[in-house]
Amino acid sequence: MFKGLKPIQYAGREVWPLIEGGKGVSATNHASSGAWAAAGGIGTVSAVNADSYDENGNVIPQTYEGKTRGDRHEELIAYGIAGGVAQVKQAYEIAGGKGAININVLWEMGGAQDILHGILEQTKGMVQGVTCGAGMPYKLSEIAQQYGVYYLPIISSARAFRALWKRAYHKVPDLLGAVVYEDPWLAGGHNGLSNAEDPREPQDPYPRVKAVRDIMRDCGIDDSVPIVMAGGVWFLRDWENWIDNPDLGQIAFQFGTRPLLTKESPIPQKWKDELTKIEEGDVLLHKFSPTGFYSSAVRNDFLNSLEARSERQIPFSKQADDEHTEQLDVGVKGKNYVTPENLNKARRLVEQDFTAGLKTPDDTIVFVTPEDRDMIRKDQQDCMGCLSHCGFSSWKDHDNFTTGRLADPRSFCIQKSLQNIAHGEDVQENLMFAGHAAYNFGTDPFYSNGFVPTVEELVNRILTGD
Repeated sequence: MFKGLKPIQYAGREVWPLIEGGKGVSATNHASSGAWAAAGGIGTVSAVNADSYDENGNVIPQTYEGKTRGDRHEELIAYGIAGGVAQVKQAYEIAGGKGAININVLWEMGGAQDILHGILEQTKGMVQGVTCGAGMPYKLSEIAQQYGVYYLPIISSARAFRALWKRAYHKVPDLLGAVVYEDPWLAGGHNGLSNAEDPREPQDPYPRVKAVRDIMRDCGIDDSVPIVMAGGVWFLRDWENWIDNPDLGQIAFQFGTRPLLTKESPIPQKWKDELTKIEEGDVLLHKFSPTGFYSSAVRNDFLNSLEARSERQIPFSKQADDEHTEQLDVGVKGKNYVTPENLNKARRLVEQDFTAGLKTPDDTIVFVTPEDRDMIRKDQQDCMGCLSHCGFSSWKDHDNFTTGRLADPRSFCIQKSLQNIAHGEDVQENLMFAGHAAYNFGTDPFYSNGFVPTVEELVNRILTGD
C-alpha cells in the first residue's frame, strides 16, 4: 500500500480514493465501471450516448428515423436513457455491493437533464453519485437532491466552483460528494481552458487545487469532502506530497486514460493496440470540437486532416474594398472579394483538387474536395442534436433549434466520430480521445511484453504507488 493512502467514506461505505473517469461515448461501460467498484474504488458509468442491448446481448445500433432535427433529438434522448439504465444495472450487478457506482454526464450534451432524470428514476439505489462537467451545471445539485444521490461537479478553476456554489450548490451542501478538478492541459477529452489561459503554457495543478480548497473552506465545506485530481494521473508516487496534506484536505485521484487498456475495457482491440504506440507529445490539445471547448486527443490522420482543412481557408468580403480587390472566381458562386494573394492561393488549391469552397462563420472560405464537401453536408443534415449547442451543424436545443450562425465546415460531427471509434471503425479516421500521460503505456514496465491487466490487477498496481 502506498504510504499515506487510506480509504475514504463515500455514500455510507468505505472505498479507495481512486475513481474511474467516465469516458464519453461507450469508452466506459458497465464492464469496466462495475469491475472498478468491485475492486473497491468508485466506478463511473458513462451516460453519454450509452449503449443498450437486445435480448441476445448485442449492441442496439443507434439509427435515427425522424425527419427533423427535433424528432431525431427525441430519439437521441430515448437512446440515452435506455443505454444509461442498461449500463447502470449491469455495473451494479458486477460490483456486487463493493465500492460505489457513479454516472457521468456532460451538461452541454443534448438532452442532458432529461437523460439524467430518466436514468436516475429507473436506477434508484444503484447510483451513488453523478459527476458532471462541460459547462456550468447549476441545476446538478437540485437534480441530485430529487433522487438522494451525491453530485460531483467537474471544474478547472476555483472561480468556477465559487460561481456554482454561490448560485446553486449552497442550497444542497450535504450532497456535495466531491469536487473534481480536471486539469485543462493534461486531461483527455474536452477541457475547461478559459480565454485567459494559454493552451501552450500548462500551469502547475498544485496551486490551482489549493485555491479550490481555499474556496471550499470559505464556503464552509469540510476538508473531508474530497477534491478529485483528474488529468495527468498515472503513478500515485508522483503525487506523494498531495496525499495526507493538510493544505489540500482529502484528495482522491481519477484515472481516465489508464483503465482504457484493461481486459474489461470496452474499447475495440485496434484502439487498445494504438494506445501502446503513443509517444510523448502525440496527444494534441486542439480546438476543432463543435462544442467550442478545447479537447485532447491522439494525433492521427483524422486530426491531421482537420488541421490541414483549416489551413486551406482564406478571408473574404462581400464587397470590394481597398484590401479585397479581386473577385473570387473558383470554389464558390456569387460575388466574393479577396486579396490578390488569396486569389492566387485559392487557384492553387483548386489545382490540387480542393475545388469546393465552403463558407465559415468567420467570413472565410475553406477549400475541400467534392467528396469531403458531400460528407460534411450529409453529416450536418443528419444532425440529431447530440450537443446543446453545435458549431458544426448550428444546432441549438432551444430558440428555434438554431444558433443563428452559419454551420462551421472546419469542425466535424463528434457523435458520429466517437460512435465509430468505439464500435470498431478505423482508429486513424476518427477522434481518439486520450490524456497527455498516455505515452506511459509504452514506457511503464507494467505493460511490458504486451501485458493487459484486469481492472482488479490495475487497481492493485495503482495502490502500490505504481
